[in-house]
Amino acid sequence: MRLRTAAVAALAVLVTGCGIRTTSVPVDAGPAPSRVPCNVPETPAPASGVPVRAFLVCGSQLEPVDRRSPQPEDKASGDPVRTASALLAQLLAEPSEAERQAGFTTAVRAPLKVAGGRAGDPEGTLRLSRQPEDLAPAALSQLVCTFAESSAGTGGHMVLLAGPGAYPPKRYRCTTELRERPESAPPTVAAPTPAG
Repeated sequence: MRLRTAAVAALAVLVTGCGIRTTSVPVDAGPAPSRVPCNVPETPAPASGVPVRAFLVCGSQLEPVDRRSPQPEDKASGDPVRTASALLAQLLAEPSEAERQAGFTTAVRAPLKVAGGRAGDPEGTLRLSRQPEDLAPAALSQLVCTFAESSAGTGGHMVLLAGPGAYPPKRYRCTTELRERPESAPPTVAAPTPAG
């Protein structure tokens, strides 16, 4: 009797397996783990240019990459539009060989330009030559985080963006969730109304 009880217990353990039940409900476990390092080896900094930080796509996430802008006056002047133009040039450029080997890519494609706001726009508005919503989601996420985390942003990890049309600008926020899922729509906050 004891032998039969032990056999039944052993059979029950085999039938139950590892204890993880199957489910018919889809489970979102987040992005698949990436084998790319997303880490560019440090190289000696060039003597010219101003350090800038651009957000590139790596392993289905946004990761910051430190680069140098060839136009030192872009940052020194404190002009948000010039800073945004220099950062856009970094996003439009193909990743370097070291960045490519580390797994970095960019979704931002030409033709794309950035300019200042027009009459009636809130202070700090940047207008793109294409409507932000018409850009690929990862490209818009790259722009939002790169601009928002620089002097081109309006503070608080935000940037005011609009397109060439008559639509009012929107305040886009660079969040941890957006950096983890750049294919999602960047969160927006109501833009401030211009004074008087």
